[in-house]
Parts: sequence; C-alpha cells; structure tokens
Amino acid sequence: MTRRSSAEPGRVAVLSDIHGVLPALEAVLAEPDVAAAERIVLTGDIAAGPQPGEVIELLRAQGDRVLWVAGNADRELVGIRRGGRDRFPDTITPYAAHRLTAGQIDFLDSLPTSLTLTVPGHGRVLFCHATPRDDEEIVLVDSRPARWAEVFTGLDDDVRTVVCGHTHMPYARLAHGRLVVNPGSVGMPYGRPGAHWCLLGPGTDLRVTPYDIPAAAARLVAECAYPDIAAWADHYLNARASDVDALEAFGPRDGRTRVSEQGEGLSRS
Repeated sequence: MTRRSSAEPGRVAVLSDIHGVLPALEAVLAEPDVAAAERIVLTGDIAAGPQPGEVIELLRAQGDRVLWVAGNADRELVGIRRGGRDRFPDTITPYAAHRLTAGQIDFLDSLPTSLTLTVPGHGRVLFCHATPRDDEEIVLVDSRPARWAEVFTGLDDDVRTVVCGHTHMPYARLAHGRLVVNPGSVGMPYGRPGAHWCLLGPGTDLRVTPYDIPAAAARLVAECAYPDIAAWADHYLNARASDVDALEAFGPRDGRTRVSEQGEGLSRS
C-alpha cells in the first residue's frame, strides 16, 4: 500500500528505525530543525523495542505533520499479537508486541508500506522502509549497480529520490541517476552512537543527535520490564556493532558472495 501526496512541503525531517527507544526519539524531536520541519516522515520499525507504546503516543501527539510508513518490525508486532507469527528475530520483539494496546496494534496495521511527497530540491520522493518493493530487502551504500536496478523495478520514472531505512546505517548515494538516502537509525545505530536522522529539502543533510546515553540506559532499566534490558541498552545505544560488522553481516543478503560470518549481535534490521 502506497500513500501519495501532491502537496509540496517545506523541509522534511526523516526518522527511521526508532525501535521503541524513547530517550533517543525525545532527543531528536527536541532538535530545532525537527521542531521547525513542516513534515516528519517515519520510514518504519517504529515500536519494536523497549518502550513501544510510549514511542507511538509521543509521535501521535505531534499531529498531522507526522507521516508514517510501516517497516518489517511493525508488521511483525501485528503478526505476533494476531497469532500469525511464532518465530521471532529476537526476544524484545514479542515483548514489545505484548506491551501495545489493541488500538495501537490496529494503528500499526493501518500504516502504508510507502508514501510519496514532492520535496523542494528533490522533486517527487518515495519513502519506504527497506526498498520500494519489499520491507526486508537489503541494499547498502556499496551495493552493486545491478542490485539497485533490481530494487528499482517498476518505480515511476519521475521518482528521482528514494529514502529508505532498515539497515541502521546512514548514507547518501546515486544509483542509476536516482539519489538514495538512508537516514540511519534513531534508536539502534550501527557504527557510531547517537540518534541518526536526516533533514531533506532543498539539500540532503545527514544528522546525528548526541544524547546522554548512560542516563538513557539507566532510564530504560528503570522503566522497562524486559528481562535483559541492561545488556540490550548497552549494546544498541552504544552502537557496539561497528559499521564494518554490519556491512559484513548484511552484505551477503544483497546478493553478493558471502565473504564473512562476522556481524554477531546484529539481531535486528
């Protein structure tokens, strides 16, 4: 399901892969450029983490300027609650699913898988979670041209910018004449700590918001009942998985030859 809009907004703040980390989200929303942005676009994996309901409600409180796109983890939360999934990529996902209300599950289930906006300096922009055609496909900053041609199959010619998330690492690159932007992850970054996001229009500005990670981890321990929350917060908030780990773990999933079995600890994308 793709949502379309012909209205031309001003600057757009793009937040992806929040994964239920409320302190990181609060830090990004406090950024002046996010507060001033005409639109906030969420490119999926919003709630699967330690504080899922709190994250959803904080974002809903921002009103109509927030535009939502579902990610694979959001779909998994719905499936868990409705009995459609019995295998999970990690243990915090089923925890998060059962912390959400029935209304919050219905809301996640209603979200589109992509949307388009006309953004100054970019023309028509497609926002999705992983790729325009699938919420779990892997594309990376160094994916080969043939891979990009595959994932762009069927995309309208007038879409000149594609904004995606899923791999938790920020980049901007050209692929077959289209600009591809990944804002990185707000709540579960790979490569370096901080809450990563992007400001779009008229240029492309990859941002990282520093915040007090020890305080955030302590808050998660105090407020979240997930049994392994201290270890989870230490690993993900501190970005213990490097960008090299992530690229080596995800690389074979974009069709390239597997060269390494490294990347343990990357349980989520």
